[in-house]
Amino acid sequence: MKLTIKGHHPASKPRLLRWTQRLLFITGILLLGYVGFILLEARLYQVSAKRSLENEIQAEKERPQSQPKPPVKKGDVLGRMDIPRLGMSVAVLQGTSSRILRLGIGHIAGTPLPGETGNIGIAGHRDTFFRALKDIRKNDEIQLQTASGLSRYEVDWMKVVANDDQDVLAPSTESALTLVTCYPFYFVGPAPKRFVVRAHKN
Repeated sequence: MKLTIKGHHPASKPRLLRWTQRLLFITGILLLGYVGFILLEARLYQVSAKRSLENEIQAEKERPQSQPKPPVKKGDVLGRMDIPRLGMSVAVLQGTSSRILRLGIGHIAGTPLPGETGNIGIAGHRDTFFRALKDIRKNDEIQLQTASGLSRYEVDWMKVVANDDQDVLAPSTESALTLVTCYPFYFVGPAPKRFVVRAHKN
């Protein structure tokens, strides 16, 4: 004779397990779809941004010297940064909001604009556009194309700093470029430090 505890259903546990597995599977599919959408959006935006930059370069050639440039707004395409040895080419946008850094790399407010004299600060995510910085070397060339021209920089040093270290963005009388991303590169969650690359203009 088979005995069971009152109120206990032997089939309930396998059923719960099946539903849990299905839920985890669906969650995984949705997360993969979201990541895929974000990557596709960024790729399509990069194509559009680089085309916009080409149009701006042409417009700059035709703009009368006396005509002032329009003010820079958050999200504007400011240029394109290339690091030939790393195969990196990415649009530079104005601002460092989470959405802007999903679409490209961002000019840090309070530092000179790309193409200007001084210490230009640019930030990017370590898990997307700035992932390649883990392989950057001293003396690597960094090219910064804006509507007004092409600037070439040579890497001086790389270092890891605290996430609240603002000294690397201090003003400079010389033309410099400072790239900032989170560190460690493969850290899961909010990274505790920052990886900084400094280059001088050639």
